[in-house]
Amino acid sequence: MVLTQSRGESGLQYLSESKEAPQSRSPNQELLPLTASVNSSDRLEIGGCEVTALVEKFGSPLYILDEETLRATSSQYRDAFERYYPGESQVLYASKAWSCLAVCAIAASEGLGIDVVSAGEIRTALQAGVSFDKIYFHGNNKSREELKLSVESGCTIVADNWHDLETLADFGKLGVSSKTGGPIRVMVRFTPGIECHTHDYIKTGQIDSKFGFDPNSLDRVFQFISEQPSLYCVGVHAHIGSQIFELQPHDDLAFVIIGALTKAQSYGLSATEINIGGGLGIRYTKTDDPPSIEDWARTVCTAVVAACDRHKLPLPKLLCEPGRSLVGTACVTAYTVGSKKVIPGVRTYLSVDGGMSDNPRPITYQSVYQVLAAEKMSAPLTETVTIAGKHCESGDILIKDAKLPECQAGDILVVTATGAYNYSMSSNYNRVPRPAAVLVRKGEAHTILERETDEDLLRFDRLPERLRTQK
Repeated sequence: MVLTQSRGESGLQYLSESKEAPQSRSPNQELLPLTASVNSSDRLEIGGCEVTALVEKFGSPLYILDEETLRATSSQYRDAFERYYPGESQVLYASKAWSCLAVCAIAASEGLGIDVVSAGEIRTALQAGVSFDKIYFHGNNKSREELKLSVESGCTIVADNWHDLETLADFGKLGVSSKTGGPIRVMVRFTPGIECHTHDYIKTGQIDSKFGFDPNSLDRVFQFISEQPSLYCVGVHAHIGSQIFELQPHDDLAFVIIGALTKAQSYGLSATEINIGGGLGIRYTKTDDPPSIEDWARTVCTAVVAACDRHKLPLPKLLCEPGRSLVGTACVTAYTVGSKKVIPGVRTYLSVDGGMSDNPRPITYQSVYQVLAAEKMSAPLTETVTIAGKHCESGDILIKDAKLPECQAGDILVVTATGAYNYSMSSNYNRVPRPAAVLVRKGEAHTILERETDEDLLRFDRLPERLRTQK
C-alpha cells in the first residue's frame, strides 16, 4: 500500500509526483529510485523491500541498489540513441562510478558496453560477462602491465598520451598480439577546449587538463599512428566533465570532435568511431534540475548529424559513456542514528554509523545530498540538524542543515542518490570496514557486496618477527 498524504514538509515530498509509469520517467531527475514508495506503516520501501527490514537483515550502513531503476536508465540511454541517431551507436557504462560484478552484469544484459580505467575494472567487466569488444580502456597513466592485459584481452584502448602510443607501438614490435589476432584497436583522446559550470575536480574538457592530447598535437599523433602497422585507429574521443546541467557544451563538442575525426581520416586512418563522453548530471537535491536522458541524447545525436553534414562526412559509430547518470539515483544508503549533540543557539549534530569512509564526496567535493527518516515518512520536518559521520575528522559531515522529523538513537536515515562514486571511492579510514550492498527487485534482496569484517582489515597486515611482543 502506498500512502497518498499531502506532499508538504515531510519525507513524502521526496517521492516522485509524476503520473508517468516508473519506466517512462528519467531516473536522473528523481531524488529516489523509481520503485520508492511508502507503506502503511509509514516506512520507506525500495524495490518492494522495506528499508528498515533490510537494515535488520543485512546491517548498517547499507547500500541499497534498485535493479529496476538501473535497468530503466540503461534502456533509456540505449533506446534514445537508437531513436535519434540514424547511424550505429553504442552506450558504454563508465564503471568508475561503481565497478562490481552485479552492476556490470546488469549493464551488459541491457546491451551496454563498459568503460574501464584499470586492470581491476577490466577483470571485473570480463568476469561479469562483458564481451571484450565492448570494453574501452581509459586512463592518463596506464601501466605497461595494464596495457598488456588490455591488448591481450582484446579491449579498445583510449590512447591518452604519448606514453600510451609508444608503449603500444613497442608491443607491436615485440609481438604482443590482440585477442582478435589483428592490430591493436586504439581511440585517440584529446582535450576539446570546452569548459562547463561544474566542480574544478570533475572538469576534463578544458585545455589545462591531465587528460588527453592537446588538440594542437593531433597532426603528429595521427601521423605517428599511420606509421605503425600494429596500431589501428578506430576513432577519436573527447569528454567535457561531469555533473553537467547544460546542453549547449555537448552541442559544441560534436562539431569539435567531428573536426578531429576528419583530420584523422586525412592521414589515411580508417577512423569511424567517435566517443562524446558522458557528463549528464543527476538530481542530488530538490533544487537540482538536470536535463532528461531523452533531451541529452537528442541534443548529442542532432549535433553529431549536423556536424557530419557540414563536413560532408558519413555518420560515424557514435559512443557515449554515462556513469553517474546511469547508476547514481538507483541507490540509497541507509544509516543508523547514534549520538545527538545539541549546542543551544548554534547547531544540533545527529551522528550516524558511517560517513566519509562510505561517502567521501561531501568532504572531497563539498557535495550536497538529501536525507530522510525511513520510518517516519509522513512526519513533519520539525528539526534542522547536521548529519555527522563517525570518523575522527571535523570535516566528516554528510549533510549540513538537514530538515528531519525529531530523531533519536536507533532511527534509520536514508541518504539519496548514492550510487555513483560512493562505494567506488570508499575507504577503510579509521579502520572502518566497508558496508555491504544489496540489490533489490520485486520484494527480494540479494547481497552483491559482502560487508567487510575486522578480519578483512587485518588480512594484508604483516608484523615482522622482531616486533612481536614476547609473551
